[in-house]
Amino acid sequence: MSFIRTDDGTDIFYKDWGQGQPIMFHHGWPLSSDDWDAQMIYFLQHGYRVIAHDRRGHGRSSQTPLGHDMDTYAADAAALVDHLDLLDAIHIGHSTGGGEVARYVARHGGGRVAKAVLVSAVPPLMLKTDSNPGGLPIEVFDGIRAGTGANRAQFFLDLASGPFYGYNRPGVEASEGVIRNWWRQGMMGSALAHYEGIKAFSETDQTADLQSIDVPTLVLHGDDDQIVPIANSAQLAITLLKHGTLKVYPGYSHGAFTIHADVINPDILEFIQS
Repeated sequence: MSFIRTDDGTDIFYKDWGQGQPIMFHHGWPLSSDDWDAQMIYFLQHGYRVIAHDRRGHGRSSQTPLGHDMDTYAADAAALVDHLDLLDAIHIGHSTGGGEVARYVARHGGGRVAKAVLVSAVPPLMLKTDSNPGGLPIEVFDGIRAGTGANRAQFFLDLASGPFYGYNRPGVEASEGVIRNWWRQGMMGSALAHYEGIKAFSETDQTADLQSIDVPTLVLHGDDDQIVPIANSAQLAITLLKHGTLKVYPGYSHGAFTIHADVINPDILEFIQS
């Protein structure tokens, strides 16, 4: 297994497969690089070098008590990019990983990034504030903290089997394998990292990050995303990006890139090749 060690002593696990233009994947909360399996195989088969890492405290990376904030997430990604000397890279992030991509590209990506893709991503800001009245109230995130802290195993199972993939919608057939894989990834990580990461994905204002990104950026979002509602995420993000393209998927859930990889992967490939 491959790791890099950050300046604060955290070991970050990563995968690095293939040759060609690099695509680096950034996963969502509370998962791991394994969540990108269908994308990594697809783009590997299309001649790209594919890289994905487990965020600190997640998956196989160190269960450190430190650095569970968007600045450190982006700095860890930058450390891996520097270690691998990735140039002309495409960065693809889902949910919290979309926030990580936005901050990485804005603060560390100069001269190294070709394009970015934000999938069901949290920017610009999830939390309802006076300046962000369409956001979700703090009670929503306090509920996630309560579930994560009190009985993470059951909370994660309920999330995966319900709103994350839209399996709570009438007529939607759930995949037991998808649910178990989500739960497996979540339980590999640190409860503390997951608990503290809630603040990172919900309270980090990334308006300035989006405004400063100067590479072509594709924003993908389902209009039935129950985890990161589209109205206060993708539909705002696209107004802040200099070179943004928004594609909305009717009826798609937060985890659509997993259960609809056959649709979303070709859309990303078309953007990369355009």
